[in-house]
Amino acid sequence: MRTVPAVLSALLLLTACAPSTTGASPAPAAPKPAASQDRAFDLNQLITAAKAEGSVVVYDSSGDIEDVAKAFTAKYGIAMEGVKSDSPETAEKMIREHAADNVTIDATMYEDGGVLVGQLLPQQIVHTWIPGDLAGDIPAENRNPLMALAKATIFAYNTTLSPGGCPVKNVWDLTEPEWRGKLVMQDPLGKPTVLSFFTQLDAHGNQALEQAYQARYGKPLQTSEKSATFELIKRLAANDPVLTGADEDISGAVGPKDAKDVKIGLMSISKFRNNQDKGYTQAACTGMQPFAGFSYPKYAMIATKSKHPNAAKLFVHFIMTEEGVKHEIAEGGVSGNATVKPLVTPEGLKDWKSDLFHTDSGQLLADFQNRQVVSDFWRVNHG
Repeated sequence: MRTVPAVLSALLLLTACAPSTTGASPAPAAPKPAASQDRAFDLNQLITAAKAEGSVVVYDSSGDIEDVAKAFTAKYGIAMEGVKSDSPETAEKMIREHAADNVTIDATMYEDGGVLVGQLLPQQIVHTWIPGDLAGDIPAENRNPLMALAKATIFAYNTTLSPGGCPVKNVWDLTEPEWRGKLVMQDPLGKPTVLSFFTQLDAHGNQALEQAYQARYGKPLQTSEKSATFELIKRLAANDPVLTGADEDISGAVGPKDAKDVKIGLMSISKFRNNQDKGYTQAACTGMQPFAGFSYPKYAMIATKSKHPNAAKLFVHFIMTEEGVKHEIAEGGVSGNATVKPLVTPEGLKDWKSDLFHTDSGQLLADFQNRQVVSDFWRVNHG
């Protein structure tokens, strides 16, 4: 496999994948800071201190944060502003605010784990805080960084156009000529979770891809590429997928009841709300091999220089409870708190654990280090 020269790779990593910054380079080799926890935790004292600060601002890639903010304010009487912002823009703003000592973002629900552990945590832009009274309910693998919840992006189809079930049974089907131009997905170069899916797949999903290939074609995969993942990326990119910048566009292309063309969408499960809100008929490609989609974590982080640190902590406590997180997992998802049960499963997704490919939190730093190679590989093969 050809590699990018070290200096060029570092520059591209900053400009193409990581958010633009004030010029400081990321520190991918820096150790991950330890999570903090108040040993003598007293929720009532925290509420009192948070009320004295008066307000809190939280950025999130999902508009659901607005509902979280309403519920938080109603419960505690503290003005919370929830702002929808894509992960790269959030990171850039937090980095610039930190450098200027003018922090307005107190906390973030952040879904780009690679940038989080490769840049924001090592540079101490944000830090991890674990609510003391909930620590025992949070599995060790969810603690540092603190995973508030996991969401999913899944392959979906239109049940009106395909009443017999998903017309795609295997991820390799999407590389065949009959599916040329019929996969609708977010551009990996602008969607960190999709890019992370590719890097994670290369880290611990190649065997499953090889087995799926064998099942599809009746012979072992032969490739001159680095791995089965890179072969899949090459074939998907070359098969002219329709790239968008928003999951709503994907749902709009796949799900309407009066749609004319059969398409497959790789989209967030949050868009299954359109079945109820807009009368769409979309469902997950259940049983698709080797997975029907992928899950990804969303982390609750506090700005290190927050002017409302106690209100930020109270928000983290709130989102780690069912009362807070239910607004984020209403269309499907799993809380980082093991005692909070899933509320709903999108139509067609039968088993969260077995139907999805899952992010390995131990691979987040590798995501950050390897994403430029994957980005370049996609760019070369698409278009």
